[in-house]
Amino acid sequence: MPRIAAPTNAAQREQTQRKILNAFGELLFTHGLPGLTMTDVARTAGVGRTAVYNYFADLEQLLVAYALDETGKFVIELKSRLQGMENPVDRLAVYVRAQLEDLTRRHLPPGPAMRSVLSSESFAKLGVHVGELNKILMDILREGMEQRYIPEADIEGLVQLIHGSLTASASRRNTDTPDEEHIGAAVRFIQAGVGATFDADGRPLTLD
Repeated sequence: MPRIAAPTNAAQREQTQRKILNAFGELLFTHGLPGLTMTDVARTAGVGRTAVYNYFADLEQLLVAYALDETGKFVIELKSRLQGMENPVDRLAVYVRAQLEDLTRRHLPPGPAMRSVLSSESFAKLGVHVGELNKILMDILREGMEQRYIPEADIEGLVQLIHGSLTASASRRNTDTPDEEHIGAAVRFIQAGVGATFDADGRPLTLD
């Protein structure tokens, strides 16, 4: 009799799907998206090509599923890191640090590249988690302004500038290990860019 790898059919399906997503992520890291095929994914996952198609109709659907899975895990992790932190300037530092670490690890194609390979419908699906990340950052900036740690400004404009800076900063790096010096410099640059100031001990100051 064949060996049962999981206690139930549902668990078996979840296990196989996880293998496929992990294999896809590994291939994105080692080879990139151009030229990647479902056959490559199946071989790396150790499953049949037909099995991959049982879960994902094509590479586009697989890319969306992987991006949603990775981004969803990141949002949960980010919220956990922010929990219990009260000062909005410190919260901004955690947000920037987490984003740069995540951009180093995940190896997802940047937004413009994703848009070029996905249909409008598929790209729109990614907007759910992107919108959630935008809301987290907007709330941090709004709290900073309300508590007078940073000057009043166009919050949506700041969000676009911050995310643009993060993406550009990460794209210039070619490493799989977060560079603490680089991340620290980016955190300070963005904090200064939104108008935050600090005392001699590095504590955020209010504008009063």
